[in-house]
Amino acid sequence: MYSKILTLNFPKTKAQKPLVCNLARRFDLEFNILNATILPRKEGKMVLELFGTPKSFKKGIQYLKDNGVRVKNADSDIKRHEDICTHCGACTAVCPTDALSISRPDMTVIFDQKKCSLCELCVRVCPARAMYVRPTQDSFFGE
Repeated sequence: MYSKILTLNFPKTKAQKPLVCNLARRFDLEFNILNATILPRKEGKMVLELFGTPKSFKKGIQYLKDNGVRVKNADSDIKRHEDICTHCGACTAVCPTDALSISRPDMTVIFDQKKCSLCELCVRVCPARAMYVRPTQDSFFGE
């Protein structure tokens, strides 16, 4: 499954339309709204994590653009809630870049963010939900 964090700008004429819901209905895409500001008769802004097959993803993005939505990739990174992490090591088994590793002999999970490729596999397998995706462009909503 393919996923990406996107920023969407809706024109004021489309801000109240169910365009994001139609991504699920028409294109079999899943979404997670990370942040949104949608007001009547004003431009809408949203940060959205979108999941689906590459083919459905491409069709869904084209649908948004055809409806006047400006779509761009959001800058993001992977973070860890240190206080939630149980150091179970599940994330280390799926990390392709060794950004997550086990320190011996204390058996704690070390996260080297510089090695992270943003594949998000750790986010999906973390049973404690300590790993998460965070948009790094906070200015999107402050425009």
